[in-house]
Amino acid sequence: MRGMGTRRRWSYALGGLAAVVAWVAVYVNLARVARWITYTIAGLTPGTHLASAVEFFIFEAPKVLMLLVLVVFGVGIVRSFFTPERTRRMLAGRRESVGNVLAALLGTVTPFCSCSAVPLFIGFVTTGVPLGVTFSFLVSAPMVNEVALVLLFGLLGWKVAALYMSMGLLVAIVSGWTIGRLKLERFVEPWVFGLQSAAADEPDAPASWADRLRAGTTAVIGIVGRVWPYVLAGIAVGAGIHGYVPENFMASLMGRGAWWAVPLAVLIGIPMYSNAAGIIPVVQALLAKGAALGTVLAFMMAVIGLSLPETIILRKVLRPQLIAVFIGVVATGILVVGYVFNAMF
Repeated sequence: MRGMGTRRRWSYALGGLAAVVAWVAVYVNLARVARWITYTIAGLTPGTHLASAVEFFIFEAPKVLMLLVLVVFGVGIVRSFFTPERTRRMLAGRRESVGNVLAALLGTVTPFCSCSAVPLFIGFVTTGVPLGVTFSFLVSAPMVNEVALVLLFGLLGWKVAALYMSMGLLVAIVSGWTIGRLKLERFVEPWVFGLQSAAADEPDAPASWADRLRAGTTAVIGIVGRVWPYVLAGIAVGAGIHGYVPENFMASLMGRGAWWAVPLAVLIGIPMYSNAAGIIPVVQALLAKGAALGTVLAFMMAVIGLSLPETIILRKVLRPQLIAVFIGVVATGILVVGYVFNAMF
């Protein structure tokens, strides 16, 4: 039996190595394949708007999806260490300033999005997590997640991805800390505090590495299976912008020279309903056409972190005064990020 277990582990290891080698071989040849399909198979004329858009789409779509599969699998394994109950226990009882930082960091690796706002809020508050710490988590979870970072890395490079992550975490930490200082618990619906969270005291079930590998596979099926239409739609829009929008148009509309560009981008982004998978390919195309980095990042943060659906869901547990403070504080942080990036780049 022991020999069979060893052989099984070796077969898994060799199979995984073969899969990684095949992944790398395909990934490094995507640009060549995209040119071949565009100009040899499709017979499009180089330099035309259509050819530019088609080549962009054929290259970016598989590249982004391959990156997502690889990273989401790894993050799915990491997430198996952070169940909702364990996350709540890690945040409860912490000093508030430490809790804001920890909550923002946990938001980047835990499997929650803005759609989870109500159950998360109830679970956190009823287990003693301070209000400001809860908001740090709720800002970070949708805004700074593996999908956003993978797409930014694949489309814009590691420097932009690292800057976005650091600024997104800063917005989450400062927003939560500010809300915590304002002592706004009276604007939480009273019934929330009346609940008791029995789950907080339940022990976490032990997980083997086989379970964690299955968790990685489940994450790929669940996350990539859910977001791939948004990825393709976003890349299609980006391809259209890349191929057809004049070079100077976006620079004049979203350039760093216009002081009103950043607040306008935030106002446009808040009512939009999208996620990182759908909006980041559009961001890449806007930047390629001359839009300022800070303005575009502010737009993206507003779309992902201050979506209208999240606000509507939060109304079930928060009074309008607290929702207004939440939007105002986060929007102010996003505006600062936009202006800082425009001044630096």
